[in-house]
Amino acid sequence: MTTVSRTFDVRPDPSVVIDYLKDFSNAEEWDPGTESCTRNDSGPVVVGSTWHNTSKIAGVSTELTYTLEQLSAEQIVLVGRNDTATSTDTITVVPNPDGTGSRVTYEAHIEMKGAAKLADPIMKVVFEKIGNDTEDDMTTVLNRLAG
Repeated sequence: MTTVSRTFDVRPDPSVVIDYLKDFSNAEEWDPGTESCTRNDSGPVVVGSTWHNTSKIAGVSTELTYTLEQLSAEQIVLVGRNDTATSTDTITVVPNPDGTGSRVTYEAHIEMKGAAKLADPIMKVVFEKIGNDTEDDMTTVLNRLAG
């Protein structure tokens, strides 16, 4: 299993950040690996909402179905699954300790299945780089929401 975690500060309030990030369709804007992310259902985004995500990581395309497993005023948990991997993304958003904006902690747990487990050591290096890029992209996109 590979785990990557980043904590960073952004200008919008936590409610704005949670409202934006709970809709995983927006991953196209902040996740450097995501090529497309389309909602499978309709209506308000609630626990149980699902998305079809197509990503390209280290030159390899993969498709996962993501489900919003948990949603609160401070946390989002999205779980993506396919035959070779399970990706659990936990995003925690709290008021920034300095009193302005939000502190975001983004943690991704990637568990490879079957023969794909052999790639775990390589994937750790790849996902650390993606973690850096995700932090940069997410910070830029979220700060735009502060207007």
